[in-house]
Amino acid sequence: MAVAMMSFVGVGFSSSAQAGDIKDWQVKIVKLVAKKQVYPRAAMRKELEGRAKVRVNIDRSGAIVSHEIITPTGEEVFDKEIPKLIARINPLPTPPSALGDDQLSFVLPLSWVIR
Repeated sequence: MAVAMMSFVGVGFSSSAQAGDIKDWQVKIVKLVAKKQVYPRAAMRKELEGRAKVRVNIDRSGAIVSHEIITPTGEEVFDKEIPKLIARINPLPTPPSALGDDQLSFVLPLSWVIR
């Protein structure tokens, strides 16, 4: 049984920052999440899958200051894994300097999919 853990970052900023810098930053986050995301063994044994959306708030350095599960997976094993994943990916890569806000917020979609 192959396991695919897919993570995509959807960042919605209304800023004049260069699109290329933002895209590079998003790619770094995607790679970090993919590297640190774990498929819980209990979920794998039961062949469970799940999708969630997490609002992540970071400071200028990329440190995660808070997070909120806005769409839970509906599977307790995955929902308990989300805070652990947030801890493992903290801090995130430093956001581009052109994104001038002191704190930034984005929605991080997470998927646990068995293939």
